[in-house]
Amino acid sequence: MAGHSQFKNIMHRKGRQDKARSKIFSKLAREITVAAKLGLPDPNFNPRLRAAILAARAENMPKDNIERAIKKSQGGDSENYDEVRYEGYGPGGVAVIVEVLTDNRNRTAGDVRAAFTKNGGNMAETGAVSFMFDRVGIVEFDAKVASADDMLEAAIEAGAEDVVSSENGHEIYTAQDSLAEVSKALEAKFGEPRKSALIWKPQNTLAVNDEQGEKLLRMIEALEESDDVQNVYANFEVSDQLMSKMSA
Repeated sequence: MAGHSQFKNIMHRKGRQDKARSKIFSKLAREITVAAKLGLPDPNFNPRLRAAILAARAENMPKDNIERAIKKSQGGDSENYDEVRYEGYGPGGVAVIVEVLTDNRNRTAGDVRAAFTKNGGNMAETGAVSFMFDRVGIVEFDAKVASADDMLEAAIEAGAEDVVSSENGHEIYTAQDSLAEVSKALEAKFGEPRKSALIWKPQNTLAVNDEQGEKLLRMIEALEESDDVQNVYANFEVSDQLMSKMSA
């Protein structure tokens, strides 16, 4: 996760072209539609939809797009998407989990496999690497909303399991089934979080050299190019020098 979130920051710093932003909006809209279809179309009573809307707002997705995606879920002709998880290994033996929403499993499986094999990775059976991760909830706030001590105190009171505070913000980790409750309690105190979602958190991270790290980051980028891929998680760390090189 550490490596992946660093990679995400690179992509933010580079700035996005219109095409990339359109792709992100499309993925966010797909998750909103699926979340609204699986539960109530009201985010106050549907934690997954609430999380999807928060993610959309974090990317400055227009309100009209969000509302349109919710309305789409209520139409009888809305597409049906399957949720699929792929697992595998990247360069350096790094464990990788790929979450997708797809209306064509064969197409998506081909795209994911190609991204792995072309970048020195290989696919594995479902369950082959997920045991190295914990399925947990995460709630994120900007650093400015509270001091580390105040956030820790509030998080413990709300029932969270762990807090990591840095200049980049506060990350509050919760048990999978406590996410909605913890998120609501913290929102009442600090305002709307920038993120509230279920994630795969690696139990340990693997340091890779720059050559392996560059291939791995290229592989993650290739995976995220697929319209069907929603999230990619990996248990790696790379050097600051590589991060600088990739963001140049």
